[in-house]
Amino acid sequence: MRSRFLIALLALLTTVSLAQDSSDKAAARNREAEESSSRDTRIDISPPKNDAKSHPGSQAAVEDLDIPENIDVSGVQEFHPWNPMKALKNIEVGDFYFKRKNYKAALERYKEALYYKDGDALASFRLAVCQEKLGDKAEARKYYEQYLKILPEGPFAKDAHASLDRLAKAQ
Repeated sequence: MRSRFLIALLALLTTVSLAQDSSDKAAARNREAEESSSRDTRIDISPPKNDAKSHPGSQAAVEDLDIPENIDVSGVQEFHPWNPMKALKNIEVGDFYFKRKNYKAALERYKEALYYKDGDALASFRLAVCQEKLGDKAEARKYYEQYLKILPEGPFAKDAHASLDRLAKAQ
């Protein structure tokens, strides 16, 4: 009987102790949530002093955009995101589709890669190949030429020149 009483008492004390620890931790988390650390790490994103002189006409480019009036674009720094990692991933997925002869899906992934990384040579070349496979010769020619502008002596330069010759003969 005594041993049962001691076990029950020990279990009760353990439960009370754990409850106190968790409430102390919750209180500490609440205090941390009230104090934002982002105030300490603010980054100045204002343009440099001579930005207007260094980039003449940039304000006019932003003004020419057809943007609804309720949207504030005064702080716009880029017109689309630049993310080379997303571009690389899109090329990788495009290659997956290309190997399975799903050229439409591959084409869309290569286009998305160019959205995230303008002027990517590999995406341009593979997009040209997809366009050619899908029968759009004019777009294929455009992207082969774009590849050659980026990497005139690149690893696919011979293939691009041969494809351009083949497309010229097909006309």
